[in-house]
Amino acid sequence: MTLIAVTKFHDGALLRELAALGVTDFGESRHQEARAKARDLADLAPTWHFVGQLQSKKARQVAEYARVIHSVDRASLADLLASDERESTGTPVEVFVQVNLTPDPERGGVRPQDAVALAEHIERLPGLDLRGVMAVAPNDGEPRAAFARLRSISEAVRSSVPRASAISAGMSNDFAEAIAEGATHLRIGSAITGIRPLRR
Repeated sequence: MTLIAVTKFHDGALLRELAALGVTDFGESRHQEARAKARDLADLAPTWHFVGQLQSKKARQVAEYARVIHSVDRASLADLLASDERESTGTPVEVFVQVNLTPDPERGGVRPQDAVALAEHIERLPGLDLRGVMAVAPNDGEPRAAFARLRSISEAVRSSVPRASAISAGMSNDFAEAIAEGATHLRIGSAITGIRPLRR
């Protein structure tokens, strides 16, 4: 299981403390902040995960420092992330298909019924390594029921792309439920870092 410390709004000093304790994976959701931290903490050589909604115009920039992108929710975004150069050098960007588990079309993520098609599209692109599926539990309802649904979607994706077996699910308030439904990647913020500083 991969534990990702989500460090949005926290400064580099805290990340260095976490690295000293053995944390190797950090998650960020704001491009400008993430890029600055990746530059300032390059000596630590951590694995950077981009876990927020990704704007098309920022896609290629994020791919320059993020080894893993958890929020690919449309074919056009995947096309922008694709790279013949990364394919030839054997350094692909790992990606997850983000699934929207709510009826709100404005929320990030592909519709559950479209997840397999998007996974198949990503699988054909150079320089991308499809790891699996990702979702955030809805604000209302039982988290475990939502993650059980994600697990079912994961099984459907794996039937088409067998190696895409990872499930990115679970945050500070619902990681236990995510683990119970097979999560392989946990995105944990305040349970590790404490309360976030005021937004800058």
